[in-house]
Amino acid sequence: MGRVAESIGRPAVALECEDARCGDGRARPRRPAPPGAAAAVTGAVGFGVFSHAGGPPRVGFRVGRGVLDLAANGLGTVFATPSLNAFLALGRGAWEDTLGRVRELVAGGAALLPLEETVPRLPFRVGDYVDFYSSLEHATNMGRLFRPDAEPLPPSWRHLPVGYHGRAGSVVVSGTPVVRPCGQAQEPADPAPRFGPSRRLDFELELGFVVGTGSHLGEPVPASAFRDHVFGVVLVNDWSARDLQAWEYQPLGPFLGKSFATSISAWVTPLALLEDRFAPGPVQEPEPLPYLRVPGEWALDVELEVELSGTVVARTNACGLYWTMPQQLAHATVNGAALRAGDLFASGTISGPERGSEGSLIELTWNGAHPLRLGDGSTRTFLEDGDEVVLRGRAGDVELGEVRGRILPARC
Repeated sequence: MGRVAESIGRPAVALECEDARCGDGRARPRRPAPPGAAAAVTGAVGFGVFSHAGGPPRVGFRVGRGVLDLAANGLGTVFATPSLNAFLALGRGAWEDTLGRVRELVAGGAALLPLEETVPRLPFRVGDYVDFYSSLEHATNMGRLFRPDAEPLPPSWRHLPVGYHGRAGSVVVSGTPVVRPCGQAQEPADPAPRFGPSRRLDFELELGFVVGTGSHLGEPVPASAFRDHVFGVVLVNDWSARDLQAWEYQPLGPFLGKSFATSISAWVTPLALLEDRFAPGPVQEPEPLPYLRVPGEWALDVELEVELSGTVVARTNACGLYWTMPQQLAHATVNGAALRAGDLFASGTISGPERGSEGSLIELTWNGAHPLRLGDGSTRTFLEDGDEVVLRGRAGDVELGEVRGRILPARC
């Protein structure tokens, strides 16, 4: 996969995670897949929505470089619709039955549409969007950058999954261009805030999970019910305007610095395809409160990569996240907040402990102090107009749908 880009003034480390190890190098024995698991679909990527030959959007299942048209292959009218939401709401039994039928069709030689002849669409209507702050390494790096003389982690960080509500209407499918946002910012040397295009535009490497089965308002969803409510995962790039965010975020948190765009994969990978990729998570100290204690292994072993304008700039692994997906779900609903089909929960930036494993430019360049040198000889501290960012993920034999986005000039 090539080496990670050089960070000028700081040595780069190329990460290659072994099959049974996560980004921190610790051995993590994984649970075996149950008999008949749907991971037997060779080359499976996941469910999504596509158009073909000028036809209406419909649901398909991507296998390698092909797409299985589910409605055309007799799987039902629920798949002749422009989103996954109706299928998601059917629940876990329907999800697993459908995967079984997909496996049979693929094994039987059902015709696949060439991927390059299809147009990807946003795979589901996003209900609510929540972004967490689950990586210990990322949270520590950000604290050291902006509070160098203080404890890097907020007092609550090791006690609960910190998060905030994002803007569901700004979630876009992979391949959608991202317009550089405008807003207010004030650098330390500025006598007053300025208005204009963001000068410190960044990517964020994240993994999100998609809710299928909803819940009732006022009823918390326990961590143990995670598999009954969550359908699958997507890669997420939660673009960030660092200068806008720094000026606005106190006291209520991110706003315009985050709400302009969030890019997700065109294909949602079902949890049922990832059964053998769950592993023990990091030790949590202090022990979480009872509602956040989750029996079993819930760290998801997914190798991740970020490419910036043709150069790989970071590699890491999602299984190093301090807070797991069931804990995130339990915390988000412990006050009685309801779930609905299409809710999206993102992990927050995923960073590892080594150089070259950071999931954002602000960490990779240490807030611009150490520019990255790309393969063409140019350097970056933050994103420039025309830059293209690609996020990729792999869980063993299962490839997650990539997330791709190119920066367009501001319009202010």
